[in-house]
Amino acid sequence: MYLCKFIMLFNSIEFIIFLPITFIIYWLLRRQLRWQNAFVVAASYLFYGWWDWRFLLLIAFTSLCSFFSGLVIGNSNRTPKLRRWALWGNIVINLLILCLFKYYDFFAQSFADAFLHGHADGLLLHLVLPVGISFYTFQALSYSIDVHRGSLPPSRNVVAFLAYVSFFPQLVAGPIERATSLLPQFERRRYFDYGVAVDGLRQMLWGFFKKMVIADSCALYVDEIFAHPDWYNGATLLLAAVLFTLQIYGDFSGYSDIAIGCAKLFGIRLRRNFNVPYFSRDIAEFWRRWHISLTTWFRDYIYIPMGGSRVAQWRVVLNTFVIFLVSGLWHGANWTFVAWGAYHAILFLPLILLGRNRRHTDVVAAGRLLPTFGELGQMLLTFFLAAMGWVLFRADSIQHAFQYYGHMFSHLFDGTPNITAPIDAWVIAVSVAILLVVEWCNRCQSHEFARQPRSRWLRWAGYVVLLFFIGAFMVTHEMPFIYFQF
Repeated sequence: MYLCKFIMLFNSIEFIIFLPITFIIYWLLRRQLRWQNAFVVAASYLFYGWWDWRFLLLIAFTSLCSFFSGLVIGNSNRTPKLRRWALWGNIVINLLILCLFKYYDFFAQSFADAFLHGHADGLLLHLVLPVGISFYTFQALSYSIDVHRGSLPPSRNVVAFLAYVSFFPQLVAGPIERATSLLPQFERRRYFDYGVAVDGLRQMLWGFFKKMVIADSCALYVDEIFAHPDWYNGATLLLAAVLFTLQIYGDFSGYSDIAIGCAKLFGIRLRRNFNVPYFSRDIAEFWRRWHISLTTWFRDYIYIPMGGSRVAQWRVVLNTFVIFLVSGLWHGANWTFVAWGAYHAILFLPLILLGRNRRHTDVVAAGRLLPTFGELGQMLLTFFLAAMGWVLFRADSIQHAFQYYGHMFSHLFDGTPNITAPIDAWVIAVSVAILLVVEWCNRCQSHEFARQPRSRWLRWAGYVVLLFFIGAFMVTHEMPFIYFQF
């Protein structure tokens, strides 16, 4: 069970009021690092507790378990057994909490469907899924693992550590930060940088445009068509698959842009989470550019410890399937997510067997204005494969997904896409064109809206255009971010 009604969304009036007040008080406390960090914790807990204050106990417990496990690990250099117990105790406790809230009912219902003819009334707990639990749990776990590995010393500043786990811009949907990068930023004094703050506001504007114009406009079509796939011809279903591909990118990368830009206002640098993934030339490159903080987390804490790619080829294939299946399950308690992970593992398989999974590590068409026809074909094929996978991700069940695929491909040439609202279609077409042009021109930059025209008039004209689209064409009611449910 998942609730989003009372979350302080980035695209809400509450957040518009919350952010400037927090910003002002934060920088008024700039000379007192301890109080500034304490205020970050208080503001972050207010942000999270706006939804349900009871879950503050859960995030505090997760944070303190990791903090004290780090102290035990750091103080037990001469007792390896105690270090291992502290590490694995923290991992087990946090994963048990995650599994209880996120997966217990799913596996209980699956068990009932398999052995009890679906009768699971006495087994289900019907727990509300805490927002962002997958994100902050992984962030807390990475700290104790890194301390155990010796990648960083254990923190003895509990306030700074609480700020590291709960920092509100990335608390509920990432990026999943590493303690080696983010924690030291809370342990030293920060200074306001006007240029960085302006760049943060620019990145936030781009994120709001992607979320409130592109993602939310696409959602109106996607929700209706996916709810009744048998009502539409194949071309319309294909269009809906493409629109969901754009929706989930605009929604999730838009959140990441807002979070990263917001953090810059507070002198904090967060890692990049998306790097123009739909300009990828194969699935391996796509996964190096999509949800980077999660894919690198699985790589560093699961894939490499399993042997990574430095083992026999059959083990590499096995490790790859394990990572994608776990990644799919991480996204949600539904077999559709597991199938989505398996789908991408299958797409990855030929690249591994042919040794081509590291072929495209550069930026496409680097130093050139346009891609070659070969590169364009590779990008379109990768986009299509990703879009077909997103149907599994969006479907309510495996049966729903195969119903969608079957109707789409069997009726693909029965007519043109059914566009019921030409004005909305025009808005989507123009906004997606803006997205493609801006992100293509900034594909070599630190973020997709980093490079701006030298002319002040042209810069402000671009800002006005984005603000116009946000104000004129945003969906009138607040729409939650898709990844809040994960």
